[in-house]
Amino acid sequence: MTDPLPTWQDYMAPALHVLIDGEVHRARDVCTAAADHLGVSPEERAQLIPSGQPRYLNRGMWALSYLARAGAVDRPARGRYRITDVGRRLLATHPDGIAERDLREPPDYVSPYARSTAGAAPEAPDDAAQASAGPSALAVVVGEEAALSPTEQVEEGIERIHAGVVSDLLRRLHEQEPAFFEQAVLDLLMAMGYGGAEGRATRTQLTNDGGIDGIIDQDALGLSRVYVQAKRYAVDAVVGRPEIQAFVGALHGNQASQGVFITTGRFSRSALEFADAVATRVVLVDGARLARLMIKYRVGVQVRKTYDVVEVDEDFFE
Repeated sequence: MTDPLPTWQDYMAPALHVLIDGEVHRARDVCTAAADHLGVSPEERAQLIPSGQPRYLNRGMWALSYLARAGAVDRPARGRYRITDVGRRLLATHPDGIAERDLREPPDYVSPYARSTAGAAPEAPDDAAQASAGPSALAVVVGEEAALSPTEQVEEGIERIHAGVVSDLLRRLHEQEPAFFEQAVLDLLMAMGYGGAEGRATRTQLTNDGGIDGIIDQDALGLSRVYVQAKRYAVDAVVGRPEIQAFVGALHGNQASQGVFITTGRFSRSALEFADAVATRVVLVDGARLARLMIKYRVGVQVRKTYDVVEVDEDFFE
């Protein structure tokens, strides 16, 4: 599906238009004004990339970073930009839009994909508070007209990797015995910190468990407990309201006020609505969320490789 948002390249000409007055402007102000020029709606500005940064702002910051490499703007201070004579000529030559290939015209332009003999990675946008990551070996190979910024390429590449791991995790969990799945769920909750500093997790008997598969004591004396039900269903299986009602009944039987129902399947709308309406605090975790939590808290997965994304340390040069 085509990305309807302006690309990072679309932001370059509007950014230069904002800077044409020759004054020094904050990076965020330039990006916001450029987004206004491009007609980016409030709903579109609310879209976030996986790191949590607004997508429009990330693309605007990368536009400024590319313009700086081309010498079209300079940075008199951290997070501040000003147009140069090169930028004025570039805007005059391409008033309706600037593409990455157009930046190669200035004689001092340095390609963001170029690497030194030491193998140094291209630098990230200047304002670390606005763009926290740059391109790396995880980035997909893209053409000159790519819509995604380098940060988005990295994060969406990681997201594709994680999506594959999610499917694999759910398949492997479904292949295991119920006891294995129940223990895996308890291991995850403990990794998430629900056991506290001196708590413990206990898996109940496989038979006559009263609808409770595990208990997590959140303190050494067991004064605060979380009751767990773990159901290993097919990925496309639907857990309905009756199963959640039965779990709530089991919680009441144990005089419990909170519980977690975790499954490899998914929940029906009526099940979700019942869990939200009942007085007892019941959290429902479906298969997709379960696998994502396992990735986040490193349960059942291992880190294959770590990439470091660096940026210039502005304090070093002050």
